[in-house]
Amino acid sequence: MTDKEIITHTGGCHCGKIRIEFDAPSNLQTIGCNCSICAKKGFIHFVVPKSKLRLVKGEFGVDISTYTFNTGVAQHYFCSTCGITPFYIPRSNPDGYSINVRCLDNFNPEQFANLEYFDGRNWEKHAHTLAHLSKE
Repeated sequence: MTDKEIITHTGGCHCGKIRIEFDAPSNLQTIGCNCSICAKKGFIHFVVPKSKLRLVKGEFGVDISTYTFNTGVAQHYFCSTCGITPFYIPRSNPDGYSINVRCLDNFNPEQFANLEYFDGRNWEKHAHTLAHLSKE
């Protein structure tokens, strides 16, 4: 398998009520953010266009709850049972989803040598650098 080979990634929440999948390179280019919510959640981001994420299991309003704050643009989805956030709509990419790679079935911390840093505490100054990630 090469780093550029497209594979289907699968994952979900801790209790299994939310299951997702998406096709992307085997070696994901991930982003670590220091904003207040990402830092507290330990979120490691991989952003995809909305059309690329497939919700395999879970229903909004039943299994999936939503949390918003500040501008309300970001839709932070989490499991209504276990509280885990496998994906959400980020403010920087409202046309996409940010997937928490820590929620992937094949998550291995050693594979994230490609982790880029994003200064989310100064979001307004840097958000434009992420906009391209959710484009088709």
